[in-house]
Amino acid sequence: MPAPSKAFLPTHPLLSVSAGRWHKPVFIVFLVVWLANALLLWLRVELPSNGRWVEALFPLLAVATTLLALGRRLPLQNVLTAACLILAMSAGILAVGVATGFPFGPIAFGDLLGDKLFRVVPWSLPLLWVVLIINGRGVARLMMRPWRKTNFYGFWVIGLTCLLVVGFDFGLEPFAVQAKGYWVWPLGRGTASWYTAPWANFLAWFIMTLAILTFTIPWLINKQPIKQPMDYHPLIVWLLLNALIVSGNALHQLWPAVVLGAVVTGVAALFAIRGARW
Repeated sequence: MPAPSKAFLPTHPLLSVSAGRWHKPVFIVFLVVWLANALLLWLRVELPSNGRWVEALFPLLAVATTLLALGRRLPLQNVLTAACLILAMSAGILAVGVATGFPFGPIAFGDLLGDKLFRVVPWSLPLLWVVLIINGRGVARLMMRPWRKTNFYGFWVIGLTCLLVVGFDFGLEPFAVQAKGYWVWPLGRGTASWYTAPWANFLAWFIMTLAILTFTIPWLINKQPIKQPMDYHPLIVWLLLNALIVSGNALHQLWPAVVLGAVVTGVAALFAIRGARW
């Protein structure tokens, strides 16, 4: 049987009707919650323990809008499988890291991030990994769009995703440790570090991202021979996350982290927008 003509292939597929229907309203709610958390941060408002539901909503809605956006481009089973793999692998690696100090280094999480999985890992951190890996890969795909037909396109996307996640962590560490007190690094004197985070931690983030992508990439690839519309959603979510981190570091005068975070975010955004307009 001859292959179908490209003229008859749909150019704007809706792989999940529910994802397409719920994406916009959930994204709007996510923006509202992001703004509420940003205002709390900028006004230096510390909520009591019974009022932290505003902060707890943020990672939940970030995951929801991320998966719904992905569901417009991939089958539902692919989206759910990829999300479950990222959740399970990140939670397991983080739990081992807390218990053994490997591969991140000795770390102790406080109670501000909520209840803990396995009594050691805050429930919100695996959700953060879902948001970072899926949206980081989306930004990397935009950056690499001019070279999408080259032989090593997929490897470059994976490598850029790992670098973007590590770049995000360079801003996250000072924000989490010194601005918010989410965790501490009980290091010995003389240990080389970035705002108390050991340098081995950033290598571990790169390897952890690479390992998770290795298992999830087969579920994140669209195997349908159809042209899809440009998707700026990963870039928007990525910029909003980094805006919170950079502005929080600025409020606490952590200027090296501010400069590095702004440069990394700006360069990624510039190349992503350039690639999207290619």
